[in-house]
Amino acid sequence: MPLHVELPLSAQTAYAQLADVATSLELNRSIENLHGSFSRKTVQDAVYWYFSYRDLNGQLRQLYVGPDTDAVRTAVERARNPTVKPDAALAPLAKAAVALGCTPALPKHVRAVRRLSDYGFFRAGGVLVGTHAFIALGNMLGVKWFAGGATTDVDFAHAGKNISVALPADVQIDVHAALTSFEQGFIPLVQLSGGAGASYKLSGDPEFQIDFLTSAHRGGDGPIVIPNLNVGLQPLRFMEFSLERVTQAVLVDRNGSAVTVSIPAPERYAVHKLLIVGERSGAMRTKANKDLQQAAALYDYLLATQPESLHEAWHDALDRGPGWRKRALEGLIALQRAHPELKLGEMLTGAQA
Repeated sequence: MPLHVELPLSAQTAYAQLADVATSLELNRSIENLHGSFSRKTVQDAVYWYFSYRDLNGQLRQLYVGPDTDAVRTAVERARNPTVKPDAALAPLAKAAVALGCTPALPKHVRAVRRLSDYGFFRAGGVLVGTHAFIALGNMLGVKWFAGGATTDVDFAHAGKNISVALPADVQIDVHAALTSFEQGFIPLVQLSGGAGASYKLSGDPEFQIDFLTSAHRGGDGPIVIPNLNVGLQPLRFMEFSLERVTQAVLVDRNGSAVTVSIPAPERYAVHKLLIVGERSGAMRTKANKDLQQAAALYDYLLATQPESLHEAWHDALDRGPGWRKRALEGLIALQRAHPELKLGEMLTGAQA
């Protein structure tokens, strides 16, 4: 059974149009009342755009705009020339993209992501991870996945105190307020400093959970509170691997809602899934199976279309030390066992050398 199928050209074109308009609208919404300038910076060998401005206290602030892609450059040019305004008909474009074959997320999940976006979470360096990032990656890459897209959770991540990973953004936002004031209201499972939590449940819908993650650090396994975000972040091993290179995509639902999100680069998402497969055990085995499904689909696509980027990410993981190499190899062996049709021989040989 194939792991993915290429979307029709009409769906890919519709998504490209949607992404263009959505990116411009998000950027205009963020900076329309601010006076500042755009600039590019290199972080972890990748180039990103930022909008710099001074707040009411005269302090220099930076809004994260996005990676140096054609869509972001177009949005920046439109913002620099306000007489060139993007088409505001976002809903028809979103509905068309879904009707033509793009994969939608659940409307209630998109509304929650939209809420955090409106509060500036992605401009402050936040990243959508987990299954919703996998769904968004499929549409961005122009493919439909055959498995691995079901979830009741929405997962976000932020580099937190990891300066070597963090995008240089210092925006003050209130994630806790965004969630607790949302529709029925999300309730933190464990309250931390200031009432903030690292996991939230939606009142009246206990299956809907939002989790906030960050990379592991020397301070222990407990959640850490990030004051400028007013949210707790649960440290996880290997999380930084997905946060070191981010891209942008559009998350869409069948009702015509769409939101531009920051997500991990596809090759790093794929390798990260293999790294955490070995960490899953016992009750987490179901999640490990989904990790393998997602990794398999991405490996299948990337080996055929972008093998260089996948190999670069793979060797980056191997070079980070014996613990990383051990988990990477365990994940790759599990992937080869579950999907022998994938051509993983070169990677297996390199990891075992």
